[in-house]
Amino acid sequence: MSRVCQITGKKAMVGNYVSHSKRRVKRKFDVNLFDKKFYLPDEDRWVTLSVSAAGLRTINKIGISEALKRAQENGLIAKI
Repeated sequence: MSRVCQITGKKAMVGNYVSHSKRRVKRKFDVNLFDKKFYLPDEDRWVTLSVSAAGLRTINKIGISEALKRAQENGLIAKI
């Protein structure tokens, strides 16, 4: 499974290590992901999602059911 947030769609970015002498070497900036369980009260069950820190804030702001609906519309997750 790739390291992509299932709520926001964030994924790894590519950049450079830059030394003191300004030599540049490629590196990867990984996304800050967590495997988190969420309770869906309307369906009376738990779901496990791989979400970023920004995804957690989004869920806290709009709620888990609305966040899942938006993620399905954007094609980030299949039917849960």
